[in-house]
Amino acid sequence: MANRRIEPLKKVLEIDPTDEVAWFGLGKAYMEDANFEEAAKALQQCVTVKPTYSAAYYALAQSLHKLDRIDECRTVCATGIDVSTKNGDMMVTKSLESLNGSLPV
Repeated sequence: MANRRIEPLKKVLEIDPTDEVAWFGLGKAYMEDANFEEAAKALQQCVTVKPTYSAAYYALAQSLHKLDRIDECRTVCATGIDVSTKNGDMMVTKSLESLNGSLPV
């Protein structure tokens, strides 16, 4: 069953394509549906629109990990760790470090 949050979020983004909260919500909704390809696209757009959105880097890294895009995941983790550290988002930093540490070498 498709996530009911997806269509309303898409409508918000048609009106305001720079709404980082809507991009993040859309990415998370796709993740809930295990549609990690679409999740990664939405979350990439989220950090493009707002490069300081710490939580979006973690969700993006999780999606890339699920897609076995390990090199991209590692890059997003590194960027996300930098951003979340600067923002003081220690929970996000720890989550990214943990995910990064679990990646195959």
